[in-house]
Amino acid sequence: MESIVLFGPPGAGKGTQAQRIMDSTGLPQVSTGDMLRAAVAAGTTTGIEAKKFMDAGKLVPDEVIIALICDRIQDPDATNGVMFDGFPRTIPQAEALSKITEVSHVIAIDVPDERIVERICGRYTCGNCSSVYHDTFNPTTKDGFCDNCDSTEFKRRADDNADTVLSRLSAYHEQTSPLAKWYIERGIFHQIDGDRAIDEITTDILSALK
Repeated sequence: MESIVLFGPPGAGKGTQAQRIMDSTGLPQVSTGDMLRAAVAAGTTTGIEAKKFMDAGKLVPDEVIIALICDRIQDPDATNGVMFDGFPRTIPQAEALSKITEVSHVIAIDVPDERIVERICGRYTCGNCSSVYHDTFNPTTKDGFCDNCDSTEFKRRADDNADTVLSRLSAYHEQTSPLAKWYIERGIFHQIDGDRAIDEITTDILSALK
């Protein structure tokens, strides 16, 4: 199997599905964010170059990201391909990626914006053990007490509010709309309805990968 690309808006359940795809296909997950942090920590040549931009608060150039990917796909576990998580984000990145590895499937998890806002804005975590809850979908069994450690301290991320989420979604749509069209034209794009039960989403994704 060649490499696959997985993308979706924040809060679409991409993390859950990524793990299931890895379990089923055996493909390693490749996150450019994780690779950047690892390269910087290791002090590699590419990491040192990337750190200059990160320290200046600038986006890391595509050529640096591509260099990281070139290094990553040489690893033994990438022999049969990888699963790209959150990359590419733009057509130039997709064009560059196509020159170094074959992408056989692009999986896009689609969830309506209003559902994304509902999912993200209702999230909260235990301040003691970091267990994740949701006002509607996964509340604590006993009101005000963590199910795992009985702590009464909970917290919400400051950016988990409707205005911030809508802004992030707007940026996501602006980036991925032309990218989706680019992959549709190549006949490898699969849009999956992410507003359903987790198992149903997984079934459709794995069917698309066959």
